[in-house]
Parts: sequence; C-alpha cells; structure tokens
Amino acid sequence: MNDDLKLAIEQWRFVSSLLTKPQSEADYDALAGSLDELLYIVGEDEAHPLMGLVDIIGDWIEAYDHEHWPMPVASGVDVLRFMMREHGLTQGDLPGVGPQSDVLEILSGKRQLNIRQIRWLAERFGVSVETFI
Repeated sequence: MNDDLKLAIEQWRFVSSLLTKPQSEADYDALAGSLDELLYIVGEDEAHPLMGLVDIIGDWIEAYDHEHWPMPVASGVDVLRFMMREHGLTQGDLPGVGPQSDVLEILSGKRQLNIRQIRWLAERFGVSVETFI
C-alpha cells in the first residue's frame, strides 16, 4: 500500500463528509457551504493546492443540480418573450425583427425566427445567437 493511500485511510473520518457525493438536500447544502468556504480561501488562485477539492465538490453539486432541478429547455421564442418582459419592450420596439405584425406572428408561434432576426436579437440583447436557436 502506498503512503498516500495509507494517509488517506487514516484521515478518512475527518474528510469523508467532504468527499462523498450528496444524497440529500442536507448533504447538498453542507457541500455547498463547504464549497463557499473553500472558494473564499482559494480566491482567484487557479494553482492553489485546494483547487482539486473545489473542482470535485463543484462537479458533485452541479450533477446534483442537474438531476434534481433540471433546467427546462426554452425555445428562441420563449427567450424572446422573457427578454421583452425583462426589458419592458413591446412588439414595436424590435424593428430588426420586422414590423409589429411579424413580431406578433413569431410570438404566437405562427412564424419561426430566421437567421437575420436571430443575429439582430443577439446583438440587441448582447447574447450569443445560440440563445435564440
């Protein structure tokens, strides 16, 4: 048995709560709290010796999130509706998409966004074109 493994076995009872995937929301919350503390210690130092632990815990938290709280897939039209609501815009405020009648047809699902409109919207809202695809 190598020395690193021996040391890990000896210290396991002290670190096992940090090195176990979350099985419940309580586990998740505890790991998230530990991650916050680690990030405070590590800061911006990508070469910090604890960065490996940060990566492991971060991956487990992300996997738990995806399994228990999956993000719904939004269509380009859903994103457009959200952006309009967030920015307080009306159909007439989107001349790069077309006249109000075109915007209405897109929002009602009668017409698809085309690539020109998607490019304009991405530039207008400062997001990638993939946001509206």
